[in-house]
Amino acid sequence: MATADPLSFDLSRIARRAELLDAETEMVLARAWRDDRDEAALHRLITAYMRLAISVAARFRRYGAPMNDMIQEAGLGLMKAAEKFDPDRGVRFSTYAVWWIRASVQDYVMRNWSLVRTGSTSSQKALFFNLRRVQAKLEREAASEGVELDRGALHAMIAAEIGVSASDVEMMDGRLSGSDFSLNATQVQEEDGREWIDLLEDETPGAEIRVQHDLDNEQLREWLVMALSKLSERERFIVAERKLKEEPRTLECLGTELGLSKERVRQLEAAAFKKMRKCLEGQSREVQNLLV
Repeated sequence: MATADPLSFDLSRIARRAELLDAETEMVLARAWRDDRDEAALHRLITAYMRLAISVAARFRRYGAPMNDMIQEAGLGLMKAAEKFDPDRGVRFSTYAVWWIRASVQDYVMRNWSLVRTGSTSSQKALFFNLRRVQAKLEREAASEGVELDRGALHAMIAAEIGVSASDVEMMDGRLSGSDFSLNATQVQEEDGREWIDLLEDETPGAEIRVQHDLDNEQLREWLVMALSKLSERERFIVAERKLKEEPRTLECLGTELGLSKERVRQLEAAAFKKMRKCLEGQSREVQNLLV
C-alpha cells in the first residue's frame, strides 16, 4: 500500500488542529495584517483556513497531480487572498479566499496536465474543468430521449452550454483524450521495434539542394561584383548603402554625408542601377530583381 506524502500528512494534521475563527476575530487579524503588517496575525489567519485550502485542493485529485503539490498551491492562493483581502467590505475571509485558492490550484493543474500548453483564458479554464461533466450530462439526456449524438453535434451542444466556440471544444476534447508520451518509445513491445521519432519527416534540405544553393549564391555574388565594378566609387558607395546593408540608409542621410541634395543622390542611384542592369542583361533575372 502506498504511503502518504509526509509533508501532506503534516499539513493536514496542522490544519485539523487549527482554531476555528469567529467573524470578529477574523476581522481583527485581517486588519492587523493589512494595517500593521503583523506577521503573527497573518500566520494565525492562514493556519486557521489551511483546512479550507486542503479541502479545495482535494476536489482536483482526479486530475492526477500530486496531492502535496496541490496543497502547496492552495496555500499560495490562501496567502494571496490574505494579501488582497479588505476586511471593511463586510465579507467573511473564508468566502473571499475560496476563489483565490481554487484559481491557484486550477492554474497548477492546467500547467502540469501536458507539455503542450492547455490554455489560460477564462473560457479555456471553463472548458478544461467542465467539458467532461457537461458532456456526460448531455449524453445522459440524449440517451434518455433515445437520441444518438454524433461528435459534431455533441461539440456544438457543449459549446452552447459552456459559452465557447465549437472549435475550442474540439481542440480541448482532443487534448483531454490523450496523454503525453515519449517519441523514443517503441511502436511495438520489442527491443528492436522502431521508435515513434523515426516517423517524423526530416524537413532540412538534402545534400543536393544545399550544394546547388551554394553554387547559385556564388554565381550571384560573381555577377554582382562584376556589375559593381562598372560603377564609379561614389555610385558603388550609394548602391552599397541603399541595397546591400541590413538597415538601408535614407537618401537624405547619404546626401548629408556626400554634400549633395536628396534629389541628386536619387539621380545617382538611378543612374548606377541603369549601368548595372545593362551589364547584367542576359545574366540572371534574380540579380536584376535586386536592383528594383
